[in-house]
Amino acid sequence: MELQLGNNGGVSGDEHEAFNSGNKGKKAYHRHTCQQILQLEKFFKECPHPNEKQRRQLSRELGLEAKQIKFWFQNRRTQEKAQSERSDNSVLRTENERIHCENLSIREAMKNVICPACGGHPFGEEERQLNLQKLRKENARLREEAISSLLAKYIGKPKSQIDLLTSDTGSSQEELPTFVQNQRMGNPGIDWGRNPGSDISHFAYRLEGILDMENALMAETAAGAMDELIRLLRVNEPFWIMSPSDGRLILDRLSYERIYPRAAHFISCNARVESSKDSATVTMPGMDLVDMFLDPNKWVDLFPTIVTEARTIQVLEAGTVGNRHGSLQMMYEQMHILSPLVPPREFYFLRLCLQLEPGQWVIADVSYDYLKESGSPPCAWRLPSGCMIQDMPNGCSKIIWVEHVEANDRIQTHCLYRDLICGSYAYGAERWIASLQRICERLAFSTAVPPRELGGVVTSPEGRKSIVNLAHRMVKIFCSSLGMSGKLDFRQLSEGNNSGVRVAICKNAEQGQPIGTVVSAATSFWLPLSPQNVFNFFKAEKSRTQWDILSNGNPVLEISHISNGADPGNCISIIRPFIPAENNMLILQESCTDSSVSMVVYAPVGIPAMNVAISGVDSSIIPILPSGFVISGDGRMDTRGTSSSSTSSTGSNSGGSLLTIAFQILVSGSNSSSPTEFNMESVATVNTLISTTVLKIKSAFNCSDLD
Repeated sequence: MELQLGNNGGVSGDEHEAFNSGNKGKKAYHRHTCQQILQLEKFFKECPHPNEKQRRQLSRELGLEAKQIKFWFQNRRTQEKAQSERSDNSVLRTENERIHCENLSIREAMKNVICPACGGHPFGEEERQLNLQKLRKENARLREEAISSLLAKYIGKPKSQIDLLTSDTGSSQEELPTFVQNQRMGNPGIDWGRNPGSDISHFAYRLEGILDMENALMAETAAGAMDELIRLLRVNEPFWIMSPSDGRLILDRLSYERIYPRAAHFISCNARVESSKDSATVTMPGMDLVDMFLDPNKWVDLFPTIVTEARTIQVLEAGTVGNRHGSLQMMYEQMHILSPLVPPREFYFLRLCLQLEPGQWVIADVSYDYLKESGSPPCAWRLPSGCMIQDMPNGCSKIIWVEHVEANDRIQTHCLYRDLICGSYAYGAERWIASLQRICERLAFSTAVPPRELGGVVTSPEGRKSIVNLAHRMVKIFCSSLGMSGKLDFRQLSEGNNSGVRVAICKNAEQGQPIGTVVSAATSFWLPLSPQNVFNFFKAEKSRTQWDILSNGNPVLEISHISNGADPGNCISIIRPFIPAENNMLILQESCTDSSVSMVVYAPVGIPAMNVAISGVDSSIIPILPSGFVISGDGRMDTRGTSSSSTSSTGSNSGGSLLTIAFQILVSGSNSSSPTEFNMESVATVNTLISTTVLKIKSAFNCSDLD
């Protein structure tokens, strides 16, 4: 039987049941009247997702059963989605045909190339070579002028004197020096203004260690970014204004572009500029922070929930020993947060560190076009960004952070996270500051813990440190797994406020993780609850039976608790599950929360392995495969006009939450031949596991009627 939807008629709940039951008995069919359909269509335009109360009201008004109303709206949404997809396909097909025609036209035109000036035949080979030679000479002249300008800027001599000196040394274009390393970074060198007797030979000697033109351009780019960043850090007006929606500091584009005009990096109607500024005090000395910022591995450790990968590509200047003044590096980093539905951001950028005065540093980052001819185009470009670090007498540091990024990832971002990402909350200065505060507090607590927190399980500082390191590595692995490269999509849950289940299969071979084929599954969905309430639910020991289907409804017992910060939500727990079949297994769990995001990450650990960690032995060899939850605000405005993008410590924010669930399961050992040769039953098992967990969570929150 063909279902009639929309204005062409509607099916009742009886018809729907009859359709599902096939030929199991005859049942009278009932079609909606025109008046009922008009009323339903009118309500659908205003609210395509009625709740149970609205459905009951409609059933009373129209004389239909609530089940009939529910099925009508489900069918109507399906029809609306199908019509939208057909419209999109038609537009794409037309665009494809247009591009194909343009491609054919260009190919035909290239077969008959003519000179645009005279309409004659193109240049011959000999004439082309002569023109290339002229262009090379012109390029060499322009390069010489650029080099002279750079030297004049950083040495302090007029450009005319620089031209005279460089020409008198007799250097060829290929040997012509491009930049003075010490001068460009502000390191002590020859003060030309105070050494008027310095001769040309001494000057030529000082230029022997100068880098090539590419490095000079990198240094010039970093120096310009540093000048701009220092001004943005020190001055609020006229650059920074209060956002009328949430009170955050954002750049006034007109004032900024009047002083720092630049062309847009992305030529797209979907491109946008994200800007934010924030400040806070962190519990770490300034010099320690500087060292960690300039070490890519420690940089990842400082921001495990934001930065998933970082490395140094080239060290252009190591900087002064003791304070790192003048350090300049070309670096790469990949950032990914919250959910597989959020595309990662990759940056090739220059990082420059300057010490402005004793106890005060500025670290500036700016994107650099390092891979000009290879790699996929980035979806984000970092404009001068970074932070100022000011030492304080009590061993803490004051941080002022500026984030300024041009992004073009709106289309790649799922609609669930579009408000949060495009609203500049996900990667804003507030998130960087909050994450840094939490990790610095975590490190401070690792060195000073009350004895009562050690309990009877972890009895030594060495054992506590080993457990803390194991939990930190667990969180890093979990955050990295959210990228889910090579994912497969299961769309049966993709309607409305759900994203569907995404599955990825990979073969682990890294130390510290189980060796073999691992199936990862993740899904994200919206909840009409504050992030703090959702976090409290997952952290509570008593509510675990309501979502952990592997516990089979059995209670659990926290046998060890280690605090990681002043907030009770920041802690590490060792949990004993009461599962008869798993009497040799414990659960290591870390919960962490700050003003932007909350996480609960856990992993099963065998009792022998846990005893090794508790004894104080290096825990880096213990294999661990974490699962967990990521909770954040949805970035939408609540009824009070404020954004629900952060997890308020009081839980007073009335906005909704975005919840990501991610599971990882080892499905085969190290002897399996290929990760592609996986068992579909394993994928189906993980898919069922995560789908069932979603249903249990919605039931616990009384949100089962959410689509």
